[in-house]
Amino acid sequence: MVPEINYWAVLLATLSSMIVGSVWYAPPVFGTRWSKLANVDMDRPPATAVMPIVTTVLVSFVTSWVLAGAAAIAWHFYGGSFFWGTIVTAVLLWAGFTAARFITHDAFEGRPTALTTVNIAHELVTVVVMAVLIGVWPPALG
Repeated sequence: MVPEINYWAVLLATLSSMIVGSVWYAPPVFGTRWSKLANVDMDRPPATAVMPIVTTVLVSFVTSWVLAGAAAIAWHFYGGSFFWGTIVTAVLLWAGFTAARFITHDAFEGRPTALTTVNIAHELVTVVVMAVLIGVWPPALG
């Protein structure tokens, strides 16, 4: 079975990750703290951010697409509300893959726990917002 995917929802979810990241990493929110912990120069030329932004858009599309497919599969298997199934799927995928892998890599790389916390919290908010958008706009079944 190929899962049904609402690509409009996937595109909106992709866009939402850019908005969440822009707010999350803004200096008044967590940007100043994050840049110090990650040793990132916030005064670097804007042109140096082009490739990271392009990469983020592509990766965010993949994340949204995988989430939409996994949510559709879970919904078909478990039934119930597509919206809540998508939220639960997002949180479980975040915990099992994103948070777990961040924690492992950051521990071996000796990164500060505060940096890991800021980053995995950002990822949780990102996937939950994606899940809300995908969940309120289920695939058309036909």
